[in-house]
Amino acid sequence: MPGTSPVILILGAGPNIGQAVARTFASKGYKVAVAARSLNEADSTDNQLNITSDFANSDDVVNAFKKVNKVFGIPSVVVYNVSASTLTPPQDPFALPLAAFNRDVTINVTSAFVAAQQAAFGFAQLPASASKTFIYTGNILNVAILPSFLDQGIGKSAGAHMIWAASAAYKDRGFKFYYGDERKADGTAKYRVDGEAHAKLYWELAEEKTQGPWLQTFVKGVGYKNFDSQYTSSS
Repeated sequence: MPGTSPVILILGAGPNIGQAVARTFASKGYKVAVAARSLNEADSTDNQLNITSDFANSDDVVNAFKKVNKVFGIPSVVVYNVSASTLTPPQDPFALPLAAFNRDVTINVTSAFVAAQQAAFGFAQLPASASKTFIYTGNILNVAILPSFLDQGIGKSAGAHMIWAASAAYKDRGFKFYYGDERKADGTAKYRVDGEAHAKLYWELAEEKTQGPWLQTFVKGVGYKNFDSQYTSSS
C-alpha cells in the first residue's frame, strides 16, 4: 500500500550512478523504486521496489510508473539514468545500421520523453510541499562532438532540448527539470563519471524549492559550474 514517505523512481539502476542515487535517497528516508533489465523483482523489499524494464520498449516506462504508483505511491523525484550508443568508425558516422539507430533513439529520446511525461502527470497530483523533480543523466554530447558517438549525441541533444523546454514551461507549477552532466575541472568531458558525485548533486536539486539552471554541468567536489554560457533561460 502507498505510504507517506517520499518516493524516488530511478530508471536505469546500474552499479555506478543508479545505485549511488538509490543509496543516497534511501538514507534520507525515501522509498526507492529502481527499474532496469537486470533486476529481479522477487528481490524487492519494503523500502526498495525492483522493476524489470527494457527501455528499448517505451511501454516498459509506463508500466514502471504504474507499479511504483501502486506499491509506494506517486514518485516526487524521477531520474532517467539510461543511455545507449552504437559506436561507428570515427570517419564514417553513417555506417550506423538503421536498426541500431532506431533502438538507441528509443532509449535515449522516446523513453525519456515518456518518463518525463509520466513524471509530470504524477507531479500534478502531489502536494505543494513535494519535490517534483525530474533529472535526466546527460553528458557533454549536447554541446560537443565525440567521434564514434553519433547516435548518443543525437539522443543527448534531444534530451537536453526537452529538459530545457520543460524547465521553462513547468516552472510556475513548481515542477523542476534538470540535465546532469559531470565534467572535469576545466570543463572538458569526463568519461569515468562518479556515481557518488551525481547522487550528491541530485539530492541537492531535489531539495531545492524552485527551478535552478536546467543545464547542471558540475564538477566532483565543487558542484554546479556553468561551462556552457551559450545556453540561456527563456524566462
